[in-house]
Amino acid sequence: MERYGNLSGDSGVVGYEIRRGEIVVAFINDGKYRYTKASAGAHHIASMQRLARNGRGLSTYISQEKPKYAERWD
Repeated sequence: MERYGNLSGDSGVVGYEIRRGEIVVAFINDGKYRYTKASAGAHHIASMQRLARNGRGLSTYISQEKPKYAERWD
């Protein structure tokens, strides 16, 4: 898992792992979520992967767009 850039300084996201057709996002106090093309849609996965690489806007995107996740771990 890669450490999230958190360029804004106040993100709830701490890490991410980009996989083919999916992304796993780790939050400070809320575990890890796996989003897939099947659960969230290809457009959400592409946007989330781009935001994760850029280190800014991922948490806001998830809270506003509410993409469906395929799996959650504590």
